[in-house]
Amino acid sequence: MSNPPKLLISIVVAATRILGKAFLEAGRQAVKNAKHAPQNAIGADVAGVSNATSGTITDQLTRQHRMTLDEAHLILNIKRGESMENVLKHYEHLFKANSPPPPLPKPQATGGKVPPPPAHSHYLQSKVVRARERIEAEVKAGESPAPANPGAPGADTPPPSTASRAADGS
Repeated sequence: MSNPPKLLISIVVAATRILGKAFLEAGRQAVKNAKHAPQNAIGADVAGVSNATSGTITDQLTRQHRMTLDEAHLILNIKRGESMENVLKHYEHLFKANSPPPPLPKPQATGGKVPPPPAHSHYLQSKVVRARERIEAEVKAGESPAPANPGAPGADTPPPSTASRAADGS
């Protein structure tokens, strides 16, 4: 029969080899993944933002606002196609619900317990604001079509206002 310490040493050596190979392969995979990941990415994909690669206005707005239109609708708990009045109503409710409460007056020394202030979240409040901005941007993009030739002179300038037309005498 073999010596128990020799058997134990051979088991430890075999386990070390197996773990070493596993760590080596994990390191190789991490290097491979790092080569394919964009260097200036802000965290993980946000609701398919990195998939918005076409040149459409919707994809441009998704990349700009880092939020898809569907995500914005989910945050504000509204359906597609709802009026801006309803969007703003939901926005105001959620914004106020996540706002910090106004300062409470100092309790009197009556011995009664004061209830804790309601919870608020600046993170949720910022998501609500970004969702409203995303929906507003989509509505504005749908109202004003993009110029046919973006490089043309005057393509970036807005049409003159009625006040400037009146001053010109037009």
